[in-house]
Amino acid sequence: MASAVSVVRTWPSACRFGTATRACHVAALRAQYDALVIGGGHNGLVAAAYLQKGGVNTAVLERRHVLGGAAVSEEIIPGFRFSRASYLLSLLRPHIYRDLELKKHGLKVFMRDPHAFTPMLEEGVGGQPPRSLLLGSDMEQNMREIGKFSEKDAKAYRAFNTYLEKLAEAIHPLLDSPPVDIPGVTQGPLRRRLAALKTLTPLIKTGLKLGKNIPELYELITAPITKILNRWFESEPLRATLATDGVIGAMTSPSNPGSGYVLLHHVMGELEKEKGAWGYVEGGMGGVSKSIANSARAHGAAIFTEQEVEQVLVGPDGCAKGVLLKDGSEVHSRVVLSNATPHITFKKLTPQDSLSPEFMRAVSEIDYTSPVTKINVAVDRLPNFLAMPNAADGTPGPHHQCSIHLNCESVEVLEAAYREGKQGRPSARPMLEMCIPSVLDPTLAPPGCHVVSVFTQFTPYWLEGGRAWTDQDREQFANSVFDWIERYAPGFKGSIVGKEVLVPPDLERIFGLTGGNIFHGAMTLDQLYLARPLPSLSDYRTPIKGLYLCGSGSHPGGGVMGASGWNAAMMVLTDLRRG
Repeated sequence: MASAVSVVRTWPSACRFGTATRACHVAALRAQYDALVIGGGHNGLVAAAYLQKGGVNTAVLERRHVLGGAAVSEEIIPGFRFSRASYLLSLLRPHIYRDLELKKHGLKVFMRDPHAFTPMLEEGVGGQPPRSLLLGSDMEQNMREIGKFSEKDAKAYRAFNTYLEKLAEAIHPLLDSPPVDIPGVTQGPLRRRLAALKTLTPLIKTGLKLGKNIPELYELITAPITKILNRWFESEPLRATLATDGVIGAMTSPSNPGSGYVLLHHVMGELEKEKGAWGYVEGGMGGVSKSIANSARAHGAAIFTEQEVEQVLVGPDGCAKGVLLKDGSEVHSRVVLSNATPHITFKKLTPQDSLSPEFMRAVSEIDYTSPVTKINVAVDRLPNFLAMPNAADGTPGPHHQCSIHLNCESVEVLEAAYREGKQGRPSARPMLEMCIPSVLDPTLAPPGCHVVSVFTQFTPYWLEGGRAWTDQDREQFANSVFDWIERYAPGFKGSIVGKEVLVPPDLERIFGLTGGNIFHGAMTLDQLYLARPLPSLSDYRTPIKGLYLCGSGSHPGGGVMGASGWNAAMMVLTDLRRG
């Protein structure tokens, strides 16, 4: 029998699959559910909410003391509340936002405008500050900003945005459905083939939306982003600023094939009906996870923290039948969904004798390479950038709410940083994306103080010679990052009152991100769509009947999107109805 280690307030379904009776009380973890979700990250919570809405009695089991996975808020420095891992919202699918009534369940978003600020390291001319590039939703203002570097680029920028928006809009049908059922379409009885043909619908919709632009999408998703940007623009600050979205979170350079898709992945979001917009969640990114959990609970799902799963239980018939917890208790279910990475799911949670050696070899070859170190910083005053000095009264400027791109003066700076990371050395001049969400959200820091998120690249998982990171290495890299920020914003180092440095092994240990990869697996062309995470695993089902993937390691991939959880839940509901 399962022990009642965690007690949470929940609204569990009182009956079996297919009924809708609910009761409101404090519930303990029970020994039997229809569905169990391993991991309380945002995708696992989305899956649970939709399963429960569909009448499937569902429980979520989270290893940590707090929900959210990488989309989590934690007070790691007294008085300062951080989005500890992921830090911006945009990609969450609009239908999930609406269906789960996330606003009603507490989600509040602060919209950012302008969006991006790239200051230069240069001497000002004629006593003026160094130049900078500030981009937002006002296209006329964008053109004036870009015109400081190139009038030609200023004129091309509007058309470039239209080009990207058209391609991003066209792939939306692919995000909200599983990949094409290739085995179903190509083999088996006629009835199965006819049913499988329906899975072609999203692909056809995308093709129709693209029309004559199909070759442009093909080029963008396969090309180096430099090829695309060089065709459109000539000014280095603009090209480098845009190129950051082609490499962020990925161990790749702007000149590597496939970086164009990473750019597309980061511009295809929507927030408050504004396409491509990014915002800060009130209280930090844990507010997203909390609102999804509130919605799931309101429909009757049970959600538990500090319940670590030791193993997926597999019956004599080869089907998943529940989980074994760390405390030795068992919880049984008809289906199990894993929000963990494919590596953790199959290498650590699944009995190895239930999977073929060939399958395990394929799992071992999934790429989880990560270039990311996340540094969370508490400061006692607002950074003061040379390129845009602070107001005398200390009021935040428009640029403070942006993604602040440092060391992004030219694409070559990004390329050099990548080359060092590939050689096992943290970049001496790292690419930095800096955000100050407390400028818009006063709940995050004491009055006059701020929380600063610094997303850095490129840092390897293993240092040169295969050496593991030490505390001294972390401190040395953080000091290098702060030295660079100091060059753009003198006084920054003196404002620091606390910090947390999360190198790739830390991201793996704390958040379960294999290799420290924020996407649950590289977003490379060989690990997308029909091949995410493997060609044999693209429909969320696994070789063990009743065990499903629902995390970002499955299609359509990383980011706080919820699409993997939604698609997996729809697959499970279909399978349960078929019996």
